[in-house]
Amino acid sequence: MKIILSIRFFAGESGKEPVRDWLKNDLSAQDRKIIGEDIKTVQFGWPIGMPLVDHITGDIWEVRIKLDNRIARVLFVIINNEMVLLHGFIKKSRSTPKPELDLAKKRLQILKGG
Repeated sequence: MKIILSIRFFAGESGKEPVRDWLKNDLSAQDRKIIGEDIKTVQFGWPIGMPLVDHITGDIWEVRIKLDNRIARVLFVIINNEMVLLHGFIKKSRSTPKPELDLAKKRLQILKGG
């Protein structure tokens, strides 16, 4: 199979990669494996739709991940055939919480240089 999208973690001005940190520090190895497999499915299958990927707003998309006993989301943007992972979180409500979406939008603005 051919890779359609390369993957990149959003990095802030400090060089920190919040999604990588979330994966490494806040999740179990099993959760990381499931999330990684779902991201890989997007990477090799783009464009892909529901139930795995949904368009949120503007340039922002989400990978919809079912973990054993909860739901995770990874918000991303596509720039030049690159899937930039902006934000990851465990979903606790039916809709994407505004603060989670606002954080992804803020990171997208930083990514775009302003």
